[in-house]
Amino acid sequence: MSEKYDVVVIGAGPAGYVAAIRAAQLGLSTACVEQWLDDKGKVRLGGTCLNVGCIPSKALLDSSQKFAEARDHLAVHGIAIKDPSIDVPAMLGRKDKIVDQLTGGIAGLFKHNGVTAISGTGKVLSGARVEVTDKDGEVQVISAGNVIIAAGSLPVNIPPAPVDDEYIIDSTGALELTEVPRRLGVIGAGVIGLELGSVWSRLGSEVVMLEALEDFLPMMDVQIAKESAKIFKKQGLDIRLGTRVTGAKVKDGAVEVTYTAAGEEHVETFDRLIVAVGRKPRSQELFASDSGITLDERGYIFVNDFCETEAPHIFAVGDVVRGPMLAHKGSEEGIMVAERIAGKKTQMNYDCIPSVIYTHPEVAAVGRTEQELKADGVPYKAGVFPFVASGRALAANDSDGMVKLLAHAENDRILGCHIVGPSAADLVQQVVIAMEFGSSAEDLALTVFAHPTLSEAVHEAALAVEGHAIHIANRKKRK
Repeated sequence: MSEKYDVVVIGAGPAGYVAAIRAAQLGLSTACVEQWLDDKGKVRLGGTCLNVGCIPSKALLDSSQKFAEARDHLAVHGIAIKDPSIDVPAMLGRKDKIVDQLTGGIAGLFKHNGVTAISGTGKVLSGARVEVTDKDGEVQVISAGNVIIAAGSLPVNIPPAPVDDEYIIDSTGALELTEVPRRLGVIGAGVIGLELGSVWSRLGSEVVMLEALEDFLPMMDVQIAKESAKIFKKQGLDIRLGTRVTGAKVKDGAVEVTYTAAGEEHVETFDRLIVAVGRKPRSQELFASDSGITLDERGYIFVNDFCETEAPHIFAVGDVVRGPMLAHKGSEEGIMVAERIAGKKTQMNYDCIPSVIYTHPEVAAVGRTEQELKADGVPYKAGVFPFVASGRALAANDSDGMVKLLAHAENDRILGCHIVGPSAADLVQQVVIAMEFGSSAEDLALTVFAHPTLSEAVHEAALAVEGHAIHIANRKKRK
């Protein structure tokens, strides 16, 4: 006789484990199927984000930034440190300790909330049943009142640069380098490429980023993208746009990369090559042909606004469905689905999902960009405030970048906010909250912000929307 649960979740990443915990909190018997195993053969929770993505990359980003500050920036504060060195194995050990602590924490939360963790690979069958195959090939079928698919995503591989996990590596391999490469190539100058490239650049690598697109960070506001490019160039990142990699081969303990740019072929040699060209949904072999689930042309599971698939009682959340591949987006979808299964009317606001690039300075955004508003013919007004005019940023010797706020020209409703600068990830969240409550730029302008803080840059940008900024010279409004 097969086991039966009210909810079975496939995948224990940020979308899956959050959905499972919330479902259990709501009194639903819940199981979570996860195929990831630790080195002892036990189920490993947390998915890509906690194990080889969001968390370990931030640990290395923070460690490398502290090293760069000690080497390059503390002298201005009167702090003299002679020839600081980096112990890469110790840095990796710290990263691994953080990961273990957090993944172990999820296991504790599962136990506390009564979620059953099941080790194996899940596959959705017809009638809301889940087939689970464990590491030894043993198969069991679990009956579920509802199934939530949260299988996540995989790195995209490209034929010209096949990953060998030694010299040509993906994002996972880039988190495990035991020494600083003298010369590091990165294919892709998007979010993943910039973050990983930043880590090793700060530690001393000569980093060359090969990006096929002609525009830098095209998903970001153009003004913010241009400012970010200037900052990264100043930091030493060699970002080459309009370059298409045509081949990569290992030769004499190095990687020889060929690429075309402006119609000409070039050859570069690197100690290591990171392939960071994006991720794809983990949707293959995830469900039986008669399950009723369908995929779109890009391999995403088709769902409606409430993450319901076309099959009754089967939902999909996170990286396997449309929208940005962001942990927080998947988590909130997981909560929404769990609550809707429990009979609540919860829904998500997809217009207020922030995105962040965790370089230094950070790049963060929410809502519409200026180019999107122009393309759609939406009347708008913009306010910009540079961090160089922020007393708090100057005191911290961290004044690169700006805050840009966009509001509707007629009703003043905030349409978007785009930031490159110190603590951009936390600053943009203030605007996310404001947008969630339908605030106007004037609402932010009339709000009291503590002084001196970085948050004042958001306040000044809101004031600048109407040309009322205090600590910069306002541009005269066109009549």
